[in-house]
Amino acid sequence: MTKNLNAVLSAVILTVLASVGAYAAEDTQEPEGRKLFSARTDPLTSRRPSDVPDDATLEAAGAKIGTVTIRVLDVFDTSRPDENIWAFRTANRLHPNTRDSTVRNSLLFEQGALYRGRLLQESERLLRDARYLFDASVTPIRYRDGIVDIEVVTRDVWTLNPGVSFGRKGGKNTSGFELEELNLLGLGAQINIQQVNAVDRDITSVRFVDRQLGNSWWGLEIEHSDFSDGGAQRLVLDHPFYSLDTRWAGGISLYDTDRTDSRYDLGERIGEYGVDERFRSAYLGYSSGLQGDWVTRWTFGITSDAHDFASVSASPFSNVIPPDRKLVYPWVGIDWVENDFRAVRNRDQIERTEDFQYGWSFGGRIGYSMSGIGADRDAFIFNSKLSKGFEFSKKRSLLIAASLGGRYEEGSFTDTLLSTSARYYHRQSDRRLFFASLNVDSGEKLDIDRELMLGGDTGLRGFPLRYKGGQGRWLFTMEQRAFTDWYPFRLVHVGAAAFVDVGDTWGRDPYASKTQGILANVGIGLRLGNSRSALGNVLHIDLAFPINGDKSIKNMQLIIDTKRSF
Repeated sequence: MTKNLNAVLSAVILTVLASVGAYAAEDTQEPEGRKLFSARTDPLTSRRPSDVPDDATLEAAGAKIGTVTIRVLDVFDTSRPDENIWAFRTANRLHPNTRDSTVRNSLLFEQGALYRGRLLQESERLLRDARYLFDASVTPIRYRDGIVDIEVVTRDVWTLNPGVSFGRKGGKNTSGFELEELNLLGLGAQINIQQVNAVDRDITSVRFVDRQLGNSWWGLEIEHSDFSDGGAQRLVLDHPFYSLDTRWAGGISLYDTDRTDSRYDLGERIGEYGVDERFRSAYLGYSSGLQGDWVTRWTFGITSDAHDFASVSASPFSNVIPPDRKLVYPWVGIDWVENDFRAVRNRDQIERTEDFQYGWSFGGRIGYSMSGIGADRDAFIFNSKLSKGFEFSKKRSLLIAASLGGRYEEGSFTDTLLSTSARYYHRQSDRRLFFASLNVDSGEKLDIDRELMLGGDTGLRGFPLRYKGGQGRWLFTMEQRAFTDWYPFRLVHVGAAAFVDVGDTWGRDPYASKTQGILANVGIGLRLGNSRSALGNVLHIDLAFPINGDKSIKNMQLIIDTKRSF
């Protein structure tokens, strides 16, 4: 579910204080006050001294790592006159910074180890991936007698969210209240208590996540949720392949839920059924680490995935109940990853450093479900994924991805889905970018409980959510993006977009009305990039205008949503 306005509302306290402090601060003159509304955020970097050789020279000389200095910067940089105001100084005092030990535990190198430049770059990516950090820089700052000293600089973001959320897309509103801390005591752990009124159900949940439990690379996730139509429990204990050189991985996942799911047509419910889902999985993985530019990883596991379906008492709908299924299967997987990553700015985020993988990445997994070990059928279970990035020039890039998963049983493919996507970026200037994307999903004998829907919640912004279904769908989007210099109260970066969405489904959904043909909309939107809070990346406020569709569709859709991208 989306947090939506939390991208801005999570910083309500900061905003109120800033609006007062911007004018009440004794050290803010009129020229400096204007800077509170307009400025760029520079990348967080440490200067590499000219007398420190490049990485290739240091590695060839067999240099070793000496002192590793950690500098965790406050949420606000009060060394800047435009941020040295009472409001921001107060916010820094109220916010417990990330502990040095938390940052150090995310580094892939330590004192006394051989210097490897790529480990500094990969450590930067790991740190930037932490939601409680805005940016990170890992830089060699001194070289003498074969010893390289390293400086690690990070900047915190506001991580406490005692607030409300509201969102709207596809003609439906969501709202809620939550108390969330994404960097508990500066240790990087997350705790969340929330009550949400979502589209399908009301949810009250408690969730705890620590991706480096006890200063290790073991991650723990525990969640308990009460639904208005059931509930859910989740437990995940996982040691992932967290770096290119990680040699082993393993973990267990447990998930139980009972709920009521609905079928939709033209944005309205047309059916419902009860679901009791029980998922169990355990795996072990091995890798020889990075060999040249490539990593090979093997994984072995066993999974039990059971779904029981039932009618809903007193339901007003004429229901089709999916048949029960239980899959129990051992499996083997292999992944190949090419070491080719790029760091950019102002692409999917506003004034944030973004990491993109351009190298080939391929993964596949196959298992066999057997009635002899508790399954209700014999079937091959398979899934695979592929991605690659292409940089045609410094201004033009293309990222492609594909996945294929499903079952092979009784001599045919069942519940099989092929998904492909392409994202194209054309940098027109520092402040303008053209974006286009194409997403195609094609299903074969999909299970009744798996619908391929197209609507306001799947990217066709001018239409109701879950508007149109089928056995396949495609969506094409074009956006003209603008990244402005407007930085109100130095809290959010402002951008804008003009967009066109075009899409369709194919393969008749036997439970839906007759197809409406190709659907399209145009629209404009405001983007607020949250530069001070960990609780959302880009807030979208869009006005979308459908070009066609049935007469029940409104002439304009208002969408308020928080996403991880522009």
